[in-house]
Amino acid sequence: MKKGTITLIIFLIIGLITGIIVGQLLAPVPALSFLTKSVPITWQPKADLQVIKYDIDLMIRLNLCSILGLVGGFFLYRKL
Repeated sequence: MKKGTITLIIFLIIGLITGIIVGQLLAPVPALSFLTKSVPITWQPKADLQVIKYDIDLMIRLNLCSILGLVGGFFLYRKL
């Protein structure tokens, strides 16, 4: 199977989603609160070009579980 950029992005998105789900499942456990503490990252590009106007609001809430999911997705991609 040919490894490409699209495959890497898919693996990273799947790893991120898996990490977020695991983080939400571990949220009620008080001893693992360090894994589920989230930091929001926002990006708000906007432009008014007289012909077209756009305003996009993107927010990602990263926690240690989601970062571990990203790392796991990258390692799975490398094993492919």
